Amino acid sequence: MYRKPTFDDVEAIYQMVYDYAQEGAMLARSRNALYETLRDMIVAEEDGRVVGVGGLHFIWDKLAEVRTMAVASDHTRRGVGAEIVRRLIDEGRCHGVTRVFTLTYQVDFFGAMGFRKIAKEELPPKVWKDCIDCPKFPNCDEVAMIREL
Repeated sequence: MYRKPTFDDVEAIYQMVYDYAQEGAMLARSRNALYETLRDMIVAEEDGRVVGVGGLHFIWDKLAEVRTMAVASDHTRRGVGAEIVRRLIDEGRCHGVTRVFTLTYQVDFFGAMGFRKIAKEELPPKVWKDCIDCPKFPNCDEVAMIREL
């Protein structure tokens, strides 16, 4: 089942993101950041357990970012992440989004979803406002990818 998350889901989302962040597979998100962006997200649930999450954050004129993408390790390669991205893109289209980007370490996954690599400098400066709090700033090693809708 795919649905909008509730406050009760934040701890499960936090733990899933934290686990991947510890492996260096994604950037960590604080609980505060998760609470603040809860409306941006979709979760996948199975048997009452959150097994996947992704968010779509509006950045600028018809531009949105897919962020906070994580799937429980025992649910990878089952299409959960792909379905979350499809739903986020559909949601973006409903709001008039024409371009979706991501900053990621999962280049193959997003490439299979129709995203292509771009230079980070192609993204508008507004994108970088959240980066100032990142422990990797200013030496970001994530790959910028974009998909035209």
